[in-house]
Amino acid sequence: MEKKSYVKPTIVRHSIGVMNKYGRPPATVPMSRLAGFDVKELVAQYGSPLYVLSVNQLRQQYQNLFRAFSTRYPGTRVAYSYKTNYLKAICSILHSEGAWAEVVSGFEYDIARDLDMPGDKIIFNGPYKTREELTRAFTEGAMVNLDNYDEIQVCEGLADEMGKKLPVGVRVNMDLNNPPWHKFGFNIEAGHAYEAVKRIQTGGKLDVTGLHIHVGTYVDDVNIYAAAARGLVSFYTYIKEQLGVRLKYWDMGGGYASHNTLNWAWQSAEYTCPTVDQYAEVICPILLNGPFGSGDVPKLFIEPGRALVDEPISMITTVVAQKRLPGGKRGVIVDAGMNVLSSVQWYNYNFQTVQDSGVTVEDTILYGGLCMNIDVLRQSAALPPVRRGEHLVIPHVGAYNISQSWQFIYLRPAVIAVDDGKIHVIKSRETRDYVQKMEQVPDEFQTYRTVNRK
Repeated sequence: MEKKSYVKPTIVRHSIGVMNKYGRPPATVPMSRLAGFDVKELVAQYGSPLYVLSVNQLRQQYQNLFRAFSTRYPGTRVAYSYKTNYLKAICSILHSEGAWAEVVSGFEYDIARDLDMPGDKIIFNGPYKTREELTRAFTEGAMVNLDNYDEIQVCEGLADEMGKKLPVGVRVNMDLNNPPWHKFGFNIEAGHAYEAVKRIQTGGKLDVTGLHIHVGTYVDDVNIYAAAARGLVSFYTYIKEQLGVRLKYWDMGGGYASHNTLNWAWQSAEYTCPTVDQYAEVICPILLNGPFGSGDVPKLFIEPGRALVDEPISMITTVVAQKRLPGGKRGVIVDAGMNVLSSVQWYNYNFQTVQDSGVTVEDTILYGGLCMNIDVLRQSAALPPVRRGEHLVIPHVGAYNISQSWQFIYLRPAVIAVDDGKIHVIKSRETRDYVQKMEQVPDEFQTYRTVNRK
């Protein structure tokens, strides 16, 4: 029998937290099953940490969002933002529901084509597109939204080479946020957007057929979207009158919030996160009042990422150690670090116990397992007693944590998908051979071996 670890007794303050409808603090309600499977059994088979996707919830997220917008604006199209989580299985599920692909690099464009997405159902955004990538996009009929004057010049050259006028969208930005998102596209208030559209139209080689704006990330203030929609309508009205522009589409981007609480928020996402209907209700009616008749209504594109994939994916992690910190606070170390949970920079993630640990909770700092002092997953969490080897579940980790993960000290975990009671491995746990496959050690660098041979 394993010997129990010894910890010097200390007197600390405990509480029973805020009661819920079940009569106990939320953090102490055991989450012993995930997507219908026993958490301990999942760890035993696939390891820890472990990402778990609920396919049914992912489909529901898409269906709810599409319903909210399409019932308010005819011709709505949803283009999934690949950068949020570009695992091919996830992209494929969303495409089967009807989503287009929104990509910001040739790498992501290739993924979409590998999944048999036709070029004319791909939106190509981003501030950096190579000439070769743009050539392919135009050849295959993709929608290209231009970000800067250098791209305009490159595309004019491609139009000459291809011997035809090329349709393009123009990305614009407005003074909506603090700080504003001025990095992307052309500013409307400063007149830059008008000058860019004028340059394109008078050049005669490109034709502006779309306007694109992305107001930010995790935007939980629907008024920002209302202001953006009004700005697009006003700008379209002006360039239509002055330059004869006729839009075939406008693209409101993404940035819609998910049910995670931002680190600096004083209220939880339960109270601050708008519904998809609230987003749609402030965007669609404004755009429908644009300068067009019933026969030439521009298509509406939205590019959600976080709102689709964040909530359907959870992470299982395992307690590896705990200690009493100098100020008396408890520190708990788990086997998942910020290398696989990069969004801890923004989110106050919830940590749910798997085992029943009672109702008393203690203020706890949760550390990742990386050998770096900034690897803090939660500065303050009301957590019940936990021991080495016990598990925690972190809900809503599907956005950016996988696509922004990196191999630092520990390799990246497996990702499984649960669909109708079946488990599918959609990304295997990494191995050292996989990570170091691209490395070479030239003979000249074999000093240690050479010396030791002698």
